Amino acid sequence: MNTIDATEHYETGGSERPPSLLTIIIDTNPHAWALLNASLPLSTAIANILVFLNAHLACNYANEVAVVASHTHKATWLYPVAHHPSPSSSSSHNRDPDGDTPMPPSTNSTSHPPINKYRPFREVEEQVTSTLHSLMSPDSTTPASLTSTTSTMMAGALTLALSHINRRTLSWDEAQGDPALTSTTNPPTSTSTSSTSTTQRPQSGLNSRILILSTTSSTSAANQYIPIMNAIFACQRLCIPIDVCKLSGDAVFLQQASDATKGIYMALDEPRGLLQSLMMAFLPDQRSRRHLVLPTRVDVDFRAACFCHRRVVDVGWVCSVCLSIFCEPLDVAGGQACLTCGSRLEGGELAVKPAVVARKRIKKKKARLNGPSVGGTPMSSTPTPGP
Repeated sequence: MNTIDATEHYETGGSERPPSLLTIIIDTNPHAWALLNASLPLSTAIANILVFLNAHLACNYANEVAVVASHTHKATWLYPVAHHPSPSSSSSHNRDPDGDTPMPPSTNSTSHPPINKYRPFREVEEQVTSTLHSLMSPDSTTPASLTSTTSTMMAGALTLALSHINRRTLSWDEAQGDPALTSTTNPPTSTSTSSTSTTQRPQSGLNSRILILSTTSSTSAANQYIPIMNAIFACQRLCIPIDVCKLSGDAVFLQQASDATKGIYMALDEPRGLLQSLMMAFLPDQRSRRHLVLPTRVDVDFRAACFCHRRVVDVGWVCSVCLSIFCEPLDVAGGQACLTCGSRLEGGELAVKPAVVARKRIKKKKARLNGPSVGGTPMSSTPTPGP
C-alpha cells in the first residue's frame, strides 16, 4: 500500500487542455431594456446568462469567467469583485410563464449559503446579482445620469475586458513556468495557408474570448468610435474573438468587430430564446469551433458612415484630429467645430465638394484575322521541297 501514490491524479499533465477564459459584457442601458421589457425583462436575461456561465464553468474545472456591465455613465465589474456589496432582502423565486428562468433572488448575507450548490456557481451567482442590484439602485443610477445620455460605455467595457484578459494570461503563463508564451514576448505569427484562420494563439496558452450582449443601437456610440476600433485592433492582434449577441437594433461597429476577430455575430429576432442561442452558438470555445458548423456569418457593410447623420458615404470629410467622418464639410466660417473632438479646423479651399472625374474607357484594337502581320517577316507561300 505504501507504493500507491494518488498524487498523479492531481498533477497537471502536458497533454491536458488549457482552461478557457470567457468575458461577458452585458449592456445594462436602462433605456434599451425598457423597450425590451415586454419580450425579455432584464431579470430573465440575467438568469439565462447565469445558466450559461455555469455551463461554461462545468466544461472544465479550470475555466474562468468574468462579467462586465456597460452602463450609461460608467463601465463596472459585476464579477469578480474584491468587496461586493451585501445583497438586499430576498424575494419569491417563481418561474416565468414564458418558460424562461427568472433571476434568482438575492440572499441575505446573514443567512447560511446553500450547501447543495457547487461553490463556483454560487459565487458567480451571488456576486453578479448583488453588484447588479447595487448598480441599478437609485443611489448609483440617478435620474440625472439617465437623462444626460442614452448611450452605453462600450469602449470602457472592452478596455476592462482586455486588461483582465492580459492580467490572467500573464498569471497563467507564469504559473505554468513558461514565460515565452506571453503575448508580449512571443506574439502570434500569421499564416497565409487558410483564409479563415489568419492567426492562432499557441495551443498551450490560455484561451480567451469576449461575448457582448448588446441592446443599444450603434448610432449612440458614434462618439466612442476611435476607442472601440482600438479595442477591436487589440483583440485582432492578440487573437481574441469577439462574439456578439444582438438583442435589438443594429450594430455596424459590432459587426465589424466580430468579422475582424473571427467571432460569431447573431441578431436574435425573438429574444425569448436567449438561453438556447447562448448554449448552442456561443458555448463552444475556439478548439471546439473547428469541428462544428457555426452560424452563417452576416454580410458586413465596410463602407464608411458619417458621424453626423449615420449615412453611408463613398466620399466624405475626415477630421485630422480624431478621424471622424462627415458627409458635408463643416462650416468653419460660422464657428462650427468637429462634432466628436470639438477641434476647429481650417477648411479653406478644401471645404468644397470634390469633382469626381469619370474613368476613361480604353478601346482595344481588334486583331486582323486574314492578312499579313504588321512588322513581321513575310512568309513564303511556296512549299519547301523535301529531301
